[in-house]
Amino acid sequence: MWLAPAFLLLLHTAAVAAPSPSVSTAAACKSSLHPKQCRAILAPLRLSSNLYDYARFSVKQALKRARRTSKLLDHYLAGGGDRARRARGGALEDCRRLNDLNLDYLEAVEAELSLGESVLTLIGVNRVRALMSALVTDQHTCLDGLEASGIFPELHGFFSNETRLCGISLELVCDALDRTVVNRFQPDSLRGQNDASSPPYGLPAMGRNLMQWENGDVVPINQWVTVATDGSGNFSAIVDAVAFAPNYTSSAEYGYFAIYIGEGVYEENVEVGKEKTNLILIGAGNNRTVITGNRSFADGWSTFDSATFVVFGRRFIAMDITFQNTAGPEKQQAVAVLNAADLSSFYRCSFLGYQDTLCVHSFRQFYRDCDVYGTVDFIFGNAASVFQNCNLYARKPLPYQANAITAQGRSYPSEDSGISIHNCTIRAAPDLEADLNSTKTFLGRPWKEYSRTVYIQSFIDHVIDPLGWMEWNGTFALSTLYYGEFDNSGPGANTSGRVHWPGYHLMNASDALKFTLYNFTTGDDWLSWTGIPYYEGLL
Repeated sequence: MWLAPAFLLLLHTAAVAAPSPSVSTAAACKSSLHPKQCRAILAPLRLSSNLYDYARFSVKQALKRARRTSKLLDHYLAGGGDRARRARGGALEDCRRLNDLNLDYLEAVEAELSLGESVLTLIGVNRVRALMSALVTDQHTCLDGLEASGIFPELHGFFSNETRLCGISLELVCDALDRTVVNRFQPDSLRGQNDASSPPYGLPAMGRNLMQWENGDVVPINQWVTVATDGSGNFSAIVDAVAFAPNYTSSAEYGYFAIYIGEGVYEENVEVGKEKTNLILIGAGNNRTVITGNRSFADGWSTFDSATFVVFGRRFIAMDITFQNTAGPEKQQAVAVLNAADLSSFYRCSFLGYQDTLCVHSFRQFYRDCDVYGTVDFIFGNAASVFQNCNLYARKPLPYQANAITAQGRSYPSEDSGISIHNCTIRAAPDLEADLNSTKTFLGRPWKEYSRTVYIQSFIDHVIDPLGWMEWNGTFALSTLYYGEFDNSGPGANTSGRVHWPGYHLMNASDALKFTLYNFTTGDDWLSWTGIPYYEGLL
C-alpha cells in the first residue's frame, strides 16, 4: 500500500474548539446576503441552536429541495411542454446532470457534518467547503443556461429560489466551520518555499516500466491501457478507454488507473464521469496527442455541453496532451476543457480555443507548465484554481470584441474560490501580435459579484491595456470583487494606469501569500502524491 508521508498525516489532525454556544436565528443569519430568507429556512427550529446545528439543518433542507427538483426535471424531460420546446431542452438536460451531482455533494456534506463538530478534521473542513462551493456553482450554471436558452421561463423563478437556498446553506456551513475549527492551516511562513522540481515521485515517461517510479519506488498505478489511432493499442478511441476504467477507486487502496494515449489527432468529445476517480491520461507530448472538437453555443450547444473534454472524476491528472475546440471566434462560446473535478491537475498540457477556452468550473485545481490560448473570457469558472509556470496567450477576436483573459464566477464571499496566476507569462499569440492595435486585452472582468483573480510574480507583456481590468456591465461588482497584482514584471505590469475600483488591490507579500498553492488549495494534501512539480509559496 502506498501511503502519504507521515508529516502530511500529522498536518491534518484538527485542532478543535469547544462546541459553539446557542444563538438566535437572527444572529445566525445576520451576515447572510439574504437574511430574511435565511431566517425563513431556519424557522422550523423553534429553539435557538448553535451555528453547527443550523448548518446541518440547512443542508438537510437543501437536500430535500434537490430531491424534489429531480422529480420536477424528470417530468419536464419526459414530456412537459410542446415538441419544439423539448427539442431545445439542452439546458434542462444540463440542469438534470448538475442536480444529480448536487445530490451527491449534499449527501457527502451531510455525512461529514454528522461526525460532529468536535471530531471534524481539517481535511473534512476543506472538503466540505469545496463541496458547498461546487453546489452553488452548479446551481448558477443551471440557472445561467436556462436564462441564456430562453426556454421554460416558468422554471426560472424556481431555480433562482433554489440557487439562493444553496447559497444560504453555503454561508451557514462556512460560518459554522470557521467558528468551530481553529488553526485550519499552518502559517505559510512555516512551510518551505522550494520548487519541487525534482519530486520524490515522478510520473513515468512513455515506454518506461509502469510499475516503478523513475527513482525505483513502486508506482501507485494498478492497471493501465493504451490508446492508438492506428489500432496498435488496447483501444482506438479515448472514450472507450475511459469507459473501461474502473469506477470509484481509492488511490490509497487501488492506485491510479493510467490511460496512455499515443501520438495522433483524436476527433471525439470525451467525458470523465464522477465515478472515474484516480484516473491519469498521459499523452505522447504537447501538440503530438491532440483531442479536438468543434461544438459551440452558436451551433446549438449550451456552453456547458460545448466542451471537447469534460472531467468530473476526483483526483484526475492529465499530462502531455493538447485539448482544443476549433469552432472559431465567430461561434461564440466554445469550450475546449470543462474541469469540475476536485483535486485535479493538468501538467504540460495545451488548451486551444477562442471564447471560453478553459472552464475551471468548480473544486480545487492545479495547472503547471501549460499553454492556454483564447480571446473572450478564455479562462472562466468558479474553481479554486492555481496556474504556475503557464503561458497565457491572447488571440485575435472578432473586430468588435475585446479580450479578457479571465472571467471568474464567485457569487458568495464565503466561497474559497478564485483564479491565482503565479509565475506565468501573459503574451499575445502570433495572430494578435501581428495586429496588436486592433484589440484591447485585459487581465480579467467580473462575471459574478464576488469575482476574485490575482496575478503574482508573473511576466505581463505589452498586450495588456494599461487599465489592466475590464468592466462587465457598468459598475456591477466593482466594489465587491477582489482583483490583485503583486510583484509582476514586463511592459504590461506597470500599475500606474490601473483601474481605481474599490475591489482592486496592489497586494503586498502578506496578501499574495493567501493565494499561493499551499494556502489557497491546500495543495500538499494531494499534489505531493502526483509527482507534478509545484511551488508551495512565493518565489
